[in-house]
Parts: sequence; structure tokens; C-alpha cells
Amino acid sequence: MKPASTNQDADPYTPHSGDRRWSARHYDLRLEYRVATNRLDGTATVTARADADLDRIVLDLHGLTVDRVDVDGRRARKTSTATHKLTVTPAEPIAAGAEFTVHVKYRGTPHPLRSPWGQIGWEELTDGVIVAAQPTGAPSWFPCNDRPDDKATYRFEITAEAAYDVLANGDLLGKERARAGTTWTYATTDPMATYLATVQIGRYRTTKLRTSDVPVTLHHPADLAGAVKTDFGQVPDMLALYADRFGPYPFPAYAVVVTDDDLEIPLEAHGLAVFGRNHVDGEHGTDRLIAHELAHQWFGNSVTVARWRDIWLHEGFACYAEWLWSEHRGGASADDLARRYRDGLLEQPQDLVVGDPGAKDMFDDRVYKRGALALHAVRRSVGDDAFFTGLRTITERHRHGSVRPDDVLGAFAVAAGTTVDAVRAVTAPWIEEPGVPDAA
Repeated sequence: MKPASTNQDADPYTPHSGDRRWSARHYDLRLEYRVATNRLDGTATVTARADADLDRIVLDLHGLTVDRVDVDGRRARKTSTATHKLTVTPAEPIAAGAEFTVHVKYRGTPHPLRSPWGQIGWEELTDGVIVAAQPTGAPSWFPCNDRPDDKATYRFEITAEAAYDVLANGDLLGKERARAGTTWTYATTDPMATYLATVQIGRYRTTKLRTSDVPVTLHHPADLAGAVKTDFGQVPDMLALYADRFGPYPFPAYAVVVTDDDLEIPLEAHGLAVFGRNHVDGEHGTDRLIAHELAHQWFGNSVTVARWRDIWLHEGFACYAEWLWSEHRGGASADDLARRYRDGLLEQPQDLVVGDPGAKDMFDDRVYKRGALALHAVRRSVGDDAFFTGLRTITERHRHGSVRPDDVLGAFAVAAGTTVDAVRAVTAPWIEEPGVPDAA
């Protein structure tokens, strides 16, 4: 019998990811990993809710061997694995509205997934591990419901050789010696999208920055201690600026990981950001990138798009945050930067609709810049008071939740005392049309 389709309402940008018939509530991941051999032995316990009657539970999992699955403490009647999926038939069907748990024991040699956006997920460094999963790389290391709108809390218990530091999202609850090395335990109590879950393993030193509110911790190679402290020393000031402009920082703390390897680009995760050795020069050469990744804690990690076509709500906001930091520090103003980037867009193809760029192009730089220019147009139209009130409304109303463009436009409209259609008329030339408007 052919399994019933579970993905009729899938995100068209990632049609093979996620199952809308159920929603995760909590992931408990217990992993033993050997850096030397890239060997992972894991158990995942997923606490979930059925949003429809379930005769099968479909999870995303890629390239790993499943040894056993239990549902609500009973061995599954049947399990089957495909390239990207684990399909579980429980001993008894699960009724819509019921809570259930799935316990998966699995193992293998994790590796990144090939995708239209490059290799994503669990990846070996020269001496350690990086996990960069946006948008669909989470199944490279744990079974999950891989949708950006399906947020859950997490507990990670990760064991690796004693020579390595293990970093993950959330609060470090403790570390202790284990048979296979050292076990590190982390937990997130704020709901997190699967693609933002991460593990970083390496030989790191730790530096704590003095802050007035949000704890900031830097993890870095020992020989970069001075340069890292210089380059990231302004993070507390960035936090203060963004808290004023966007609202309170949404997580208990912020961490930065600098890998010993070079990385093509830095990346954000829930409560932390990851940079490569090449992003550190001790001369503030990457302030723009540091500001960008920090802003994602508000726009991307706490407030997360419900569908990937709206990625400009992450990247446009983070790009605009770079301009706010420049303006705040006495560099180029947002007006100056808007004119500069608008002129730059004239030299690029004008065939991309940012509000629906297509899966292949959703990380195109034009999505970032046009998204930021749309926000600047709103700011110039409604004024600073209404603009920043709107931003704070968005981060408060959708804190740790999902957001769509109308939610954003509506917040600006209320703050400005106007209509959603009036705000849309301002953003539409940048978001809904491919041509470059006459003015930035």
C-alpha cells in the first residue's frame, strides 16, 4: 500500500521538508560523537501534537541509520527510511489533537545535504564540527519536522572527546566527564525553528564581555584572543542600540563562535552566531557582518517567517540593521547607504521579485538590499517615531513565533495611523515589482 501524501500544504520552496499533519513541542537529543571518525550515535525523543488523524508519522532524516523507533513507549509497528524521510507506523493510530512522543535510536556518519543553496547541515571542519542548517539541513543530524513555522523547545546532551568544547543553543546546564569523553548539556526554553538548532565542536578558548544586561560570550581559537576581543568588543553597544530600536533582546544570552577554519559567510543560529577565522582581523573589518548576524536574533530567530518566500523579512531587516549601526556610529547614514545600494541595483539584472524570488534565488543579495530599501522607504514615509514603534510592535507581538508580510505592514500602519494598503504602496515597488524605483 502506498503511503498517503502528508505534504499537500508544503512550502513550495521546500516541498520535500516537513509534515503539516503534526507539530513538534520539544526535542530531547542525546548524542555521542567522535570527531576523529565522524561517528554519531544518537537518540531523539520528540514530543508532539497531532494536527490531524495519524496512521503514520513522517519525520525528516537524511543519511543516517535508524535502529529502533518507539511511539508512546511502544515499539512502532513498522518503520521505513527513504533518502530524506523516516516513516513510522505506530502500534495504534493517533487521533487529531492528541499529544504523543516518538523515540528514535539512530547512528551513522553525518554529512551535509546537497541543496540549491550549497551544502547545508552537519559538516566536518579541519578539527571539529559546524552545523549550518538553513534552510533544510537539520535532518542531517536529527529526525525532525523541518519547517520554519514549527518551533519547539530543545534539550541537548552531547558527548565528545575531552579535548573539544561542545557548543549548542541555549543555556549550558552542565558538563561532566563520561566514558567517551565529556558530556555537555544545553537547553532552550524559548521555541526554536529546526534550521536554527546547531552544534559547534572545536578547540576553543572562552572570553566573556562585560555588559550591562545581556551576557555575551566569545568562543575562539587561542591565538585569536586579542583580535576577537577587539572585533567583537562593540557587541554590547550593538545590543543596546538594537534593544532601543527593536525592543528587548529576545534570548537570555548571546554567544559568538569563531571557527579555526575560514568560512565563506558567517551565519546565525538561535542565541548565537558563527564566524570563520577569516572574519577576524583585529581592526573591525567585519563590523557590518557582526551587526547583521546580531540583528537576526530579533528578525529571523525570534520572529521567523512562516514560509520561505518571505525571507526578505529576515534578510532585509538584518541588512537594514547594518545601516542603523553605521548611522549610530557616525558612519554613512541610512539615507547615504540607501542611495548607494539603490545605484548598485541598477547595475544588476532587474528580473527578481523580492516578495517571491523563487527557491533558487531566495538568498540572492538583491533580496537583502531591496528588502532593506523597502524598510527605508517606510521609514521616510511614516517618520522615525512610527517606524521604530512598528519595529518594536513586530518583535513584541510575534516574539518566538511566526510572521508574514501583512503582519509587518499592519504593525507599521497602526503605528503611523494609516492603512495597510498605504504602507504596501510604499513597499510594493521594492518587494512586488522587479524594476528599481526612481528614488531610494
